[in-house]
Amino acid sequence: MIKVCHITSVHSWNDSRIFYKECVSLAKCGYDTTLLIVNGIDEVVEGVKIVNVPFKNNGRLNRIAFTGKVLLKKAIELEADIYHLHDPELLRIALRLKKKTGANVVFDAHEDLPKQIMDKAWIPSFLRKSISGLAHNYEMKIARKIDGIVSVTETICERFRKANVNVALVANFPNLNEMVSYSDLEIQKTQNSVCYVGALFETRGIKELVQAINMIDATLYLAGTFSEAEYEQEVKNLPGWSKVEYLGYLDRKEIIRTLQKSQIGIVTLHPTKSYKESMPIKLFEYMLAKLPVIASDFELWKPIVEKNNCGLMVDPLNPHEIAEKINYLLSNDTLRNEMGENGYQAVIKNYTWESQFRNLVELYNRLDKYSIK
Repeated sequence: MIKVCHITSVHSWNDSRIFYKECVSLAKCGYDTTLLIVNGIDEVVEGVKIVNVPFKNNGRLNRIAFTGKVLLKKAIELEADIYHLHDPELLRIALRLKKKTGANVVFDAHEDLPKQIMDKAWIPSFLRKSISGLAHNYEMKIARKIDGIVSVTETICERFRKANVNVALVANFPNLNEMVSYSDLEIQKTQNSVCYVGALFETRGIKELVQAINMIDATLYLAGTFSEAEYEQEVKNLPGWSKVEYLGYLDRKEIIRTLQKSQIGIVTLHPTKSYKESMPIKLFEYMLAKLPVIASDFELWKPIVEKNNCGLMVDPLNPHEIAEKINYLLSNDTLRNEMGENGYQAVIKNYTWESQFRNLVELYNRLDKYSIK
């Protein structure tokens, strides 16, 4: 039995991609699967052994500087055959982990880090370009010396193929089995309702969405946690907040309940460099739940939304246009239902986690061939 250890210093143990998709799927396929985390739980869940390392978190810089060291020590003790790293800051331990264990090391690039850095408000603007360049060079340096790379979009995969021949596209598509398991909830739709599920910060378009809801007769189900108290207060002070039902953090079952009682799913992310090349899971989860979507008018998303006729695209910075498109769909039951069904069929045929999991297993099977000793 191949022993696989997934490691994260940032994500929670029940992260949708890391735990529910990758780890649980591997465990069900017969892999001896461990998830190594910080400040979580210590138990076996759905066949996955979750190993927790306590760590006193004193902020972002402290986490980046020191969590890798404590995770490295525990990872070596676990004696895995494959170590699968999920955070860019863990690249600092990748080569030491490989050297000390002789195991295969894989990096999972959830996002395009150099482009993401260009969007980080907490980094002074005059430093972003140089830091982005350093991040790119460092990622490429480590990628050349480890055994494999996984990423969520073809654009990111192409970047890493310049450094490593063993690169796999494992897109963050929805898990059909998870949705089916909750299909008997029989939740009634709420009239004139839209939903947004995900992280709540400025570039996710939350402020514009609340402003749009204020212009129409509709309720917004808002699920997630705000990244900053100051931004949370700014959004809650908007007139449209009276039409928001704020749900806070939801577990997977509660998320699916929210999708089932909504009539439209919203994914109006700002046009940042990283978002314009992203494939957000919420877009596909809305589609799988038979919700027509209102999405940012990004070129990468147009073949998904427009070709499949499963929603409408808008300028995410324009609350008036967002309100207009929401109102249009809410007032047209036939079109809304047709688009919802179109999105569902598109996911079933083209955007399933099951298809992506095969790519992950194939990469693992190639590791011996491409392993760098």
